[in-house]
This record gives sequence, structure tokens and C-alpha cells, in this order.
Amino acid sequence: MKKDNYLLYDVHEVPPKGKMIILALQHVLAMFGATILVPIWVNKIAGAEVLTIPVALFTSGIGTLIYLICTKGKSPVYLGSSFAFVSPIAYAYLAGGASSVGMGIFLVGVVYMLFALLIKLFGKKWINKLIPPIVIGPMIMVIGLGLAPSAISSIGINGDVFSKKALLVAVVSFMVTIITATKAKGFMKVIPFLIGIATGYILSIILGMVDIKSALDGKVFSIPKFVIPFKDYALSLKGVLTIVPIALVTIAEHIGDHMALGTIIKKDLINEPGLERTLLGDGLATSVAGLLGGPANTTYGENTSVVGMTKVASVKVIGLAAILAIIISFFGPITGILSTIPDPVLGGISLLLYGFISVNGLKVLVQNQIDFEDIRNVIIASTMLVLGLGGAVISLKTGDINISISGMSLAAISGIILNLILPKTKKN
Repeated sequence: MKKDNYLLYDVHEVPPKGKMIILALQHVLAMFGATILVPIWVNKIAGAEVLTIPVALFTSGIGTLIYLICTKGKSPVYLGSSFAFVSPIAYAYLAGGASSVGMGIFLVGVVYMLFALLIKLFGKKWINKLIPPIVIGPMIMVIGLGLAPSAISSIGINGDVFSKKALLVAVVSFMVTIITATKAKGFMKVIPFLIGIATGYILSIILGMVDIKSALDGKVFSIPKFVIPFKDYALSLKGVLTIVPIALVTIAEHIGDHMALGTIIKKDLINEPGLERTLLGDGLATSVAGLLGGPANTTYGENTSVVGMTKVASVKVIGLAAILAIIISFFGPITGILSTIPDPVLGGISLLLYGFISVNGLKVLVQNQIDFEDIRNVIIASTMLVLGLGGAVISLKTGDINISISGMSLAAISGIILNLILPKTKKN
């Protein structure tokens, strides 16, 4: 270990070949659990195949390579699928089909790039005025709590009758995830959700809930099912506003993750390579994902944890991880197995995962010492929570164009507007 740095391998350094593969696999595994859950849950909520796991993995890898190029190899960030867009993508699909999803995700990337340009021209201070913690915190809570009914439904405890097998699998998946997150050491502690899914899946096989033979019957090599504009759908703006406003929240997440990673590797990533470059990379990656039928990208806290644990910040490792994700996306048996994960496994894992997301929103409020004795803050947070969780939808029709804005997007928009127009106290 270098005396002038806490890292074993700095951003520009290359570990030995043997270590490179192992370290890259750790990043792939760290993002794997959440990335595969995004298309699974979108499809479940929409009741149709909106996203596919192979395309999500492929766009994760391609997106990371785009990001590394845009940041000139100065920021060891891996991009994966964002949970913030799960419900908005599903609702956009129901409103306008594949065109709404593809265009919506593409435009999210455009918003990122527009922010990158504005930061380049005017600096960063205005962002905190537009999306301060009082807006970000409740929005993250809405994202997590809004998905909660899906978790309960998957476990099967939302009615009078329930399956004992399903409940057992859900409880075991849940408990293994908790134990791993609290008791495990080293890399195991970074992938609790992946371990929980694997354990629940094995138990499901033992209980006869999974036909593993059918899962492995597919081709070894299989091209991901890309969904491309003009080829698979015509361009349409219908339903895109269900997705696009969520970009404001994930931009804040992007900034926070880069600040956290910068603290770990002892570099100011906000200034070098610069927020304008990191947002450009994230934006381009997300727009490309939209054009290929993949989910929106995001920076990953799990991979930040991997860098902190391994003390390896080598961009070469991140690049190799991206290439491995692309290769895996063409491997049929993995897709087959993932498609047979029973609902109770997903429900047990998501019970914790969605709670984690919600609590992260609460942490934003606590860490920034938001004063709820101030009625202004109460108004902003309460309005966002009710709109976001109440199932609110506003549909506007202009000629042949139908525009639908769902609860999460309404929450984000209302929070931003209220924060800008409500008078601030002297303390604020």
C-alpha cells in the first residue's frame, strides 16, 4: 500500500492480470442484484415484457464504457440500472407503449446533458437551489414506498389466503439478506441482496417451486432483445413526462455518489474530471440505453462500497467489469435462470430493498438537519408524499398528443415549484 495514498491501485494504475479479472467480477456482482431486479419489477407492474435482463446488462456495460470515455478515465464509476425509474417506466408503457419508454429514457439522458452544459456555463451552486434536500429526501421516500405494494403482493400476504411455501421462501430470502448485511465480512457484506436471491432460489428449487430444467433449455449464445426506434416502434411523446422529471432526483443522487466516491479515493471528482463531464457521461449512457430498449442508468452505491473495501480505484478494472457485463448479456442460461426466480424470493428481497430506498430519503432529511418545525418544509414534504403515494395522475390532451404525468413525477415537479415560490424564513 502506498504511503501517500490509501489506495492499493489508483485511478490510472493497472493491477496484475490475475487480480484484474477477480476485481472486475466483484463490481459486476455488486451491480448484478439490483440491475436484474429493475426489468423484473417493471414487467411485473406493467403486466407485460417492457424491459429484458440481457439488454439491461448490455446497456449497463456499454453505458459504463461511455462514461469512462467522457470522463477521460479519471473517475472509477460503474453505471447500472436505476430503481428510481421502475414505476415511471411501467406507467409510461401503459400510457403509450414502447415508444413512451424509449423516448422517455432517451430524454432523461438529454436532461442530464443539459445540466452538464449549464454547469459548464454557470457553475454548480444553482443546483442546490433547484433541488435542495427538502425536495430530494421526500422524492427518494416516494420512490421506495411507492414500490412497497409490489413487494407485499409478490410474497402473497395481501389477502386472506396465502401459501406457506411462498411465505417460507420470502422469510428465508429476507432473513439471509439481513444477516449478510449486518454480520458478513469483506465483499460478502457488499452483495447482501444477491446472496439473498441465490439462497431463496435454491430453497425454491428444493420445495419444487422452480423447473430448473426448463430454465437451462435455451441457447448458450443468445442476442439480447433490443428495442430500437423506427425499427420496433414509431417515435411518440405520449407518456414521456411520467419518466423525465425523475431525472432531477437521480441527478442529485449522481452528485452525492461522486462526492462519496471522491472521499474514498481522496480526489475531488466534482472538479476533476468535473461534474459537467460526469453528468455528460451518465447522460449519454442513459440516452443510448433508451435507444436500445434498456433502463435508465445511474451511479451505484454498491460499487462505491467495492472501491472502498478493495482499495482499488483503477479505471481499467471498471472498464473490464463493463466488458464482462456485456459478455454475460449474451449468455442464454443465465437469462433463463433469472427469468424463473419465483415471486416470493423477489418479494422477500424487495421488502428490505424498497425499505432501504425509503430510509435513504429519510437520511437525506436528517443529515441536512431539515427543520420540520418550519411550516414551509412541512408543506413541501407532505404535498410530495401525498401526490407521490396517492396514485395521482394528470392526463392532458393536445391534438393527437396525450401527455400523462404520474404521482412520482407530480411529486418531483410540485416539490421543486413549492420550494421556489414559498417564502423562506430568516433561518433558511
